[in-house]
Amino acid sequence: MTKLTKIEIITRNSRLEDLKEGLNAIGITGMTVTQVLGCGRQKGKTEFYRGNEYKIDLLPKVKVEVVVSVVPVDEVVRVAKEVLGSSEIGSGKIFIYELQNVIRIRTGEEGVDALN
Repeated sequence: MTKLTKIEIITRNSRLEDLKEGLNAIGITGMTVTQVLGCGRQKGKTEFYRGNEYKIDLLPKVKVEVVVSVVPVDEVVRVAKEVLGSSEIGSGKIFIYELQNVIRIRTGEEGVDALN
């Protein structure tokens, strides 16, 4: 069976369109996008509303999940770093997982066939 890899990219909501365009340009045909909340080194931020101070611990982010077999993982990571890279805290993270299998429920296809 061909190697299957899941890549999760968590970043700012404002960068989603740029990331989608970059991934489409290298042949990524499918992705799952989820609105998530999270915190890292920034530990949230403080805002003021009607004179009162509020600490927002969890910031809105977007999680993009793709599964690749044909497109090299290194290429996906390169594009994500290129598109999302900045010197600001909160630019995001990339997680890479090896998958055992993928099954298309409708047809029962497995592995690479289920991705196409």
